[in-house]
Amino acid sequence: MYDFHTHFIPPDVITWLKDHQKTVNAKWIKKEENKDDFLVVNEKWGFELKKAFTDGTLYLNEQEKAGVTHSLLSPIPQLFMYDFPEEITTDISTVYNHSLAQWTKSTPQKLSALGTVPLTNPEKAAQVLRDGMNLGLKGVIIGPGLPEHMLSDEFFTPFFEEANRLKAIVFIHPLLCEDPRLIRRMMPNLIGVPWETTVCATDLLLSGLVDKYPSVKILFAHGGGFLPYQIGRLNKGYEQWQLVSSKLQAKPSEYLSRFWYDSVLWNQESLDFLIKSVGEDRVVPGSDYPFDLCVWPPEQNNVKGRHILLD
Repeated sequence: MYDFHTHFIPPDVITWLKDHQKTVNAKWIKKEENKDDFLVVNEKWGFELKKAFTDGTLYLNEQEKAGVTHSLLSPIPQLFMYDFPEEITTDISTVYNHSLAQWTKSTPQKLSALGTVPLTNPEKAAQVLRDGMNLGLKGVIIGPGLPEHMLSDEFFTPFFEEANRLKAIVFIHPLLCEDPRLIRRMMPNLIGVPWETTVCATDLLLSGLVDKYPSVKILFAHGGGFLPYQIGRLNKGYEQWQLVSSKLQAKPSEYLSRFWYDSVLWNQESLDFLIKSVGEDRVVPGSDYPFDLCVWPPEQNNVKGRHILLD
């Protein structure tokens, strides 16, 4: 059993956070007696820092209990650090990537990993990606863009050129949506997170980026957000508007199977629809462990895509 969507924070990264606590405004806050401290960085997106995030022995034990035989580890999105100067983002990326690579080398049968990069400087991001993969990482996890740039923008060309050359996995994981309409009832997480994925995925699909960089293995979190469900609307737009069709070589629905998607949907009917829409070999098992909204253990009725991704 594989898990392609799971997160971990190595001890060296926790040490880095404590050493740079004032610089990144990191806080450990006790919210409830029966819960671990919440970690908040720069007043954004705090989360419970459960022991499974930081304790490697506990993490591996929990994976074994759930029947997971191999996990693809990812850094947590809260530590992408895109809103800090490039030097900070590069520094934590280097620490994170070295730590995960070292751990996976010691347990290769059970673990592989993705790194993180300073996405605000695509040339530096390409270098950090290359260095990480030279250490044995399988690729990187990144956010769905920057406030001023979509991932399809030429701004990111150096990064995608290198990712294409290396045949890297690029796991696109959303951050919380900051739409002010969603400030109540946990909506920034409930629908804001898949919405951010939807916007990014739709933009990448319509941009023709996968034709330009066919060797990049783009993996979308949370089943691709709302994109698969609305692909008929994109097809209709493709028929109607040249602005939609100009960069595509086929209708949008034919591009769905050029990406990969995890199974983190919490609903079997939704997962069945996704598999039918994109193909069984393009859906990989994932859990989002150990965040609160994880699917645990991960759904395992879709295993064909795992070998292609990790080759």
